[in-house]
Amino acid sequence: MTAALLLDGKVILVAGVGPGLGAAIATRAAAAGADIVLSARTERRLENVAERVREGGRRALVAPADLTDDAACETLVERAVAQFGRIDGLVNNAFAMPPMTPLTQVDAADIRAAFETNVLAALRMTRLCAPELERAGGAVVMINSAALRHSRKEYGPYKMGKASLLAMAQSLASELGPRGIRVNSVAPGWIYAGAVKWYFDHLAKERGVTHDDIYAETAAATDLRRLPLPEEVADAAVFLLSDMAHAITGQCLDVNAGEFHH
Repeated sequence: MTAALLLDGKVILVAGVGPGLGAAIATRAAAAGADIVLSARTERRLENVAERVREGGRRALVAPADLTDDAACETLVERAVAQFGRIDGLVNNAFAMPPMTPLTQVDAADIRAAFETNVLAALRMTRLCAPELERAGGAVVMINSAALRHSRKEYGPYKMGKASLLAMAQSLASELGPRGIRVNSVAPGWIYAGAVKWYFDHLAKERGVTHDDIYAETAAATDLRRLPLPEEVADAAVFLLSDMAHAITGQCLDVNAGEFHH
């Protein structure tokens, strides 16, 4: 099932387009009627997603950029406006894996490096897009994580970064709300796609069981007894970008098949 044309005629900038969720957000937003600006470091990956957007009848701009660089981000926003004349929505999906090390042991330099991509890049892009979003009465969606909802061993640096991203999103909602800009977050749990499938294969081989055994064991912790797909998480972002969410800001929508309740 595809989303209704919730974003018909809008321009959505997806900052941080990877092969999984980022690509799904771009293609689902396009299916909902939007033209898409695609940005990440790897141009080849962006071209592949752009082709899928165009096959669906929408326009796509491929704009590679280092989202930790001020000048590169300024150029990205300028290119988007020059191409499409507006920006109605921004999705901050850039992510750098933080060290999976207890906070009592992690190197502070590694935390700083992850913050540059996971938190400060989102702030940078939101600030740069704000004038266009104000003109459009637009919205920002931050892609967060279910790491917010637990304190499992070795997740400290990960949770620290995502908690900072959530706090920033809430503060931006208060600051930008009077300008007509909404800021919300989506917090996925497991996303059953490439990296997770690889991990399940690894666990299955290590434990001498099948991939399906690992899936069933993991899914058993969710209310729906299954794991969300990238497109299902992407649809939550599409909703928050749309006018259907016109009175929603400062919120975090969990998409985890009921693994955690919030």
